[in-house]
Amino acid sequence: MKRGAKQLSALSAMASRALAMIAVMAAVGGFWAATDRASAQNLTIADVNQIIAQAQQEANVRALPATIAVVDRVGNVLAVYQMPGAPATVTVTSGRAIGTGIDGLAGVVPASLGAIAKAITGAYLSSGGNAFTTRTASQIVQEHFNPGEDFAPSGPLFGVQFSQLPCSDLSRRFINAAAPVPADQFRGPKRSPLGLSADPGGLPLYKGGVPVGGIGIVADGIYGLDTVTSNIDSNPDEIIALAGTVGFDAPRNIRADRIFVEGKSFRYTDVDTRALVSTPATAPAPTPANFVAVTGYTDGAPIAGQVYGTSASGIRAINTVTDGAAYTNVANITGLNPFLLVSGADVPYFPIIAGAPNGGQNLTVNDVSTIIGHALRVAFSGRAQIRRPLQSSIQVTVSVVDTEGQVLGQARTPDGPLFGIDVSLQKARTAALISNPNAAANLENPQVFPVIQLTANALNGLIPGHNYNIPNYVRQVQAFIGPNALQDGTAFADRSGGNLSRPFFPDGVDTNGPGPLSRPIGNWSPFSTGMQLDLVVPNILNHILFVLNLNIDITGDGVPDFDPDGDGFVNDTGFGCSPIRSVTSGLNPLANGLQIFPGSVPIFKNGALVGGIGVSGDGVDQDDMISFLGLHNAGVALANGVGNAPSAIRADGLRPNGVRLRYVSCPFAPFLGSREQNVCEGK
Repeated sequence: MKRGAKQLSALSAMASRALAMIAVMAAVGGFWAATDRASAQNLTIADVNQIIAQAQQEANVRALPATIAVVDRVGNVLAVYQMPGAPATVTVTSGRAIGTGIDGLAGVVPASLGAIAKAITGAYLSSGGNAFTTRTASQIVQEHFNPGEDFAPSGPLFGVQFSQLPCSDLSRRFINAAAPVPADQFRGPKRSPLGLSADPGGLPLYKGGVPVGGIGIVADGIYGLDTVTSNIDSNPDEIIALAGTVGFDAPRNIRADRIFVEGKSFRYTDVDTRALVSTPATAPAPTPANFVAVTGYTDGAPIAGQVYGTSASGIRAINTVTDGAAYTNVANITGLNPFLLVSGADVPYFPIIAGAPNGGQNLTVNDVSTIIGHALRVAFSGRAQIRRPLQSSIQVTVSVVDTEGQVLGQARTPDGPLFGIDVSLQKARTAALISNPNAAANLENPQVFPVIQLTANALNGLIPGHNYNIPNYVRQVQAFIGPNALQDGTAFADRSGGNLSRPFFPDGVDTNGPGPLSRPIGNWSPFSTGMQLDLVVPNILNHILFVLNLNIDITGDGVPDFDPDGDGFVNDTGFGCSPIRSVTSGLNPLANGLQIFPGSVPIFKNGALVGGIGVSGDGVDQDDMISFLGLHNAGVALANGVGNAPSAIRADGLRPNGVRLRYVSCPFAPFLGSREQNVCEGK
């Protein structure tokens, strides 16, 4: 080919790529604008009463009195309704009869908390492009995907159940009988009392195709999961919840059973409205006396939900005039207008700030905004995994932290599922902590696991036959990888740490033992995963006792331990999960908990660890790509040494038991309007 012809060919290819990108940006921009307009929906008090009336009638006809919870899209509890005769508590069980974690906890957890957790799960896992339920959650958090398929790898969101925790420093809290009402009383995202639920009976709610909340039901007294997906259940909680969703049901084309991962379709519900034995249109009004107050969640009377995307909801679009130059930079790099959390007088909940120095380096405000902007730019250029229609752009939340786990900035696409707000921060913190040469010292300071064992002993007393002992996970990792593990500066992505957190190593090989951060399969369950849960179990138990106002003695000195000020009311768990404290700053590097499924990488600057980036939303491989490639692209733009870990120190260089760990796994051909492949290779 002649030079002129080659130049014309190259120019033609460049023009095609440019036109493709313009088309993608136009489509994405149109989608985001439509999302903004369509999101002006909320659940009214009349809606809440109708949803509860429909669920109550179905429960009545079935003679199965239930506890019913309704939440809005950002997790505000709009009402909890307890029918006379409904079970007062739930039994937490995987059906495995194991003796660890909260598995087997009976007679203690209020049914209202189970219903709230289910409703929040239905709301938080769903979006304008996907509708997931607690049954969907059950399918994707177990040791096999699908559950019951031996020698299959674990669920893609393995570990997500321990997010949105009641101790999270990110999640907002409701204050009962507050006077005056705090500015953030109804701003989200709100915490969940038990994390995300895998027990069927939690469904999303929609109005005009727009997600507006969730409903959760407890009628059978069980807080469990579905361990077999090859059959069809007739779960009473799920059927009653379905009755509540009539008129507020998810569009069929975005339900979980229309979405495929690894060639397998997700589950939405095992039955549909044809299984109802009542007529929702004739449901009588709820009985006012059956609305109940729940400490930390609702004062009792039904309230209206917030309109997502407004300041009142706690999540709105970036205002390039008032939110500061750093967030303006995020919007400019992205090319569209991302969302962020707000609080108080409508100001950013996480203003973009510089990070703490480490090794003479730190992340500047410009570094942070550039990293977030480029990560979001990768997202809107990419193809979503769990979103309909096909060829939709990826919707996620991006969080950046420093080496101490302090939040330096966060932004999100408009329709990213709400669970990703908390999870992206968990992922960023996990990568920063486990990659830190002080990781071992931080995890053992001050004797972290002996402290947690005190709470384990309390659970042993509450659960007959329980034998909940806390291993020293640091020593297990060092025995598994080498004596310098967690103190030699190896860079761990969340995928790498997740490899070590499965009950089989490598993942899915049922004949092998566990990874060093997991419990053995004989005493493992989604209610007892290993270090992930063990770090936060004191917070979960403390919160349950707070809701019950039940003071108990866990230290064995005969003095109850949860009312230190002696005012007769049990104190709630603090803002911050786990007893871990940094040996350098004294701060909590995991203040909303540890996460063990992919979507984060550590951030380096001129060879020094300076933080972590976490991403969560529309698919775990997509999360990996956005964190890794977004950071790489930001480093190229900044040209100041910011970037991914040097390849020589990444965890994929480790081969414990002869098995290579993974660092990130990016989709093969991930971009809309482009045939580019292997986009993470060589970076």
